[in-house]
Amino acid sequence: MKILPWAGNSIFPVLCNTLLTWRKSAPDTRDLPWRDEPTPYHVWISEIMLQQTRAAVVRAYYLRFLDALPTIADLATCDDDALMKLWQGLGYYSRARNLKRAAKAIVREHSGQLPSDFDALLALPGIGRYTASAIASFAYGQPRPAVDGNFLRVAARVTANGIDIAKDASKRALEAALAPSYPTGRDAGYLNEAFMDLGATICLPNGAPLCHTCPAARLCLAHDRGTEQDYPVKAALKARRKESRTVLILSCGDRIAIRKRPAKGLLAGLWEYPNIDGKLTKRAVREQLTAEGFRVRSIMPLPPARHIFSHIEWELTGWAVSVAERNESPLLAAESDANAPSALLWVRREELAAAYSIPAAFGYFTPQ
Repeated sequence: MKILPWAGNSIFPVLCNTLLTWRKSAPDTRDLPWRDEPTPYHVWISEIMLQQTRAAVVRAYYLRFLDALPTIADLATCDDDALMKLWQGLGYYSRARNLKRAAKAIVREHSGQLPSDFDALLALPGIGRYTASAIASFAYGQPRPAVDGNFLRVAARVTANGIDIAKDASKRALEAALAPSYPTGRDAGYLNEAFMDLGATICLPNGAPLCHTCPAARLCLAHDRGTEQDYPVKAALKARRKESRTVLILSCGDRIAIRKRPAKGLLAGLWEYPNIDGKLTKRAVREQLTAEGFRVRSIMPLPPARHIFSHIEWELTGWAVSVAERNESPLLAAESDANAPSALLWVRREELAAAYSIPAAFGYFTPQ
């Protein structure tokens, strides 16, 4: 990968000093519990949770997670279903699976302690340059810029740089440009927090930034030119693929049918309600279930829903179906297909809430 210099980087020494002074002099009002005790484990868990998820949402999950799994050894030995239940609601479940994989590697290869070496951190499952830099700076005081979207937006506006921030080369260019201005010790973490807080609370991504409260306004070329909202530049994403699915809430007495998704692919290994490709009518649902050996008592419509993944958009049709007997065959899938969901599992409603992680894509239809 060819890393080009970040245009306008001569301002970075002054910018870093300005933001560090601002962070250390201003009260921290964001109430982020992972800042109270930035151990390597705490930083790691918080940074993985914060990927694609707002800090306000993460706070409760973070506290609950650490209460259940206070050490890396606990995470390494956690039951998969229990881990998915702890993660339920955060989405992007591969993050949780990678956490456990990495925890096992840390126990096996690093005596249960997150390594301080940057390359050793990068070698762990689910840890990229941003997360490794966050752990290295917050927990170990190393001069590593933890470049995320907030960093890129602030830097692009301050330097009026039209570089495409979606490209990995742009992130690497900013890392290289900022690194010589980075302090060591606790100040390394403070400076990363300053960039993050500035981007999250002042140099906002949507709508007008709050330049009148910005400690770096006098240094900002985009502000000086009145072009703040022209930056950052980011290439348009590919349009999401749209799919229709029909979700069935099958009930028999006090039990509801769920099944486990295949071990690979979207939402791999998670529990779900039986679902079928396409938008099925009430008649088509009855015919399908009858063909599968179910004796249908009633079918009632559920409110439609839509769920958006990073690359797919699901249009969801739901039906609540009461059946006379429980059938445990793999609904709508051949048993010989290795990529098929598991056989149906019939669970009581209270068990569903307490022990099984249903991803948000299907959670719209969870009986209340």
